[in-house]
Amino acid sequence: MIDSIIDKDIELLIFLNNLGTTQWDGFWLIITNKFSAIPLYILLLYLIFKYYGLKRTVVLVLFVVVLIAVSDQTSNLFKYGFKRLRPCHDENIAHLIRLVKERCGGLYSYFSAHASNAMAIAVFFSFLLKDKVKYLSYFLIIWAVFVAYSRIYIGVHFTLDVLTGAIIGGLYATLCYKLFKLVDRKFFT
Repeated sequence: MIDSIIDKDIELLIFLNNLGTTQWDGFWLIITNKFSAIPLYILLLYLIFKYYGLKRTVVLVLFVVVLIAVSDQTSNLFKYGFKRLRPCHDENIAHLIRLVKERCGGLYSYFSAHASNAMAIAVFFSFLLKDKVKYLSYFLIIWAVFVAYSRIYIGVHFTLDVLTGAIIGGLYATLCYKLFKLVDRKFFT
């Protein structure tokens, strides 16, 4: 059963990755670059300051730092626990993958920290700002899906890597938001 799932995952990765073209490579390299989201992070910081004030913004930033650290380190634990090679490091399929970046990245792939962190940010801020900024939640989720897909497009993650990462990031964000609401009620209302 597991082997069948892994085989389907490899087939889906090869299919999706090979849909890419050189005309779109630059776009997906920008999407996958963690620094390209800095303007979005600045906007989100501005919005939480505008709607939550300075003290709560400081607390929220601390929550986000912890959220990303936990999401990122969980990904590392899984990567070194499962030791699933990245597609670009797996000699059985590497020749079938379009590696769009110059380098493949770390040795292991399961699960994607990019997907997990992006979804964690998207879900957490969607909860925080859902009643304050119309359509922001939709934009954030679409952005997180694009970041997750970019990892498949550039050839460094399998589809299950990004799906698992997105699910775990969303779960962590939900827990983090509930914890923030408890802290917020206790200290700020």
